[in-house]
Amino acid sequence: MVFPMEKALDTRTDLANRVFFRLYQCANMLHKTGTRAVESEGLTTQQWAVLGALSRPQVAEGMSVGDLARYLMVSRQNLSGLISRMERDGHIASAPDPRDRRSRLVTMTESGRRVWLVEAQPKIHNYYEEALAGFSVNDITHTLHYLLKLLDNMQRIDAAQGAAEGDEPA
Repeated sequence: MVFPMEKALDTRTDLANRVFFRLYQCANMLHKTGTRAVESEGLTTQQWAVLGALSRPQVAEGMSVGDLARYLMVSRQNLSGLISRMERDGHIASAPDPRDRRSRLVTMTESGRRVWLVEAQPKIHNYYEEALAGFSVNDITHTLHYLLKLLDNMQRIDAAQGAAEGDEPA
């Protein structure tokens, strides 16, 4: 005999598995197709994210590596190699923070700003339109709402796991 509560739990678990597998697939496809969208500018989706983060007016003076890692929700180790490659390509620069010499500030260079604003942005906007084809403004709003809700729950998990392991949250 199947009990209604067990059936509901099985259904919830099955749906959760499907949601997280689809998120995994979407993340992989974003990396693959997003990188293709901006590869002629010499960018990857990770570099696109860094330039996007640094293009915000509130960080015109730069961001510390730690703040950038927290904003992008990546480890400092993963960000380190990315920053080195982007510095080599002339898109960003890093220098000691005048307020805290132990910290480094990352800024977008003029070359990086040109690549971001003139070359990449039109292609990114086109990519968004293609990826969101068939989505109404209401669909996009609801998708964003649920992704933010999921992200908030995952950040709570990360904080609890970090506290349990003695690490700082990502």
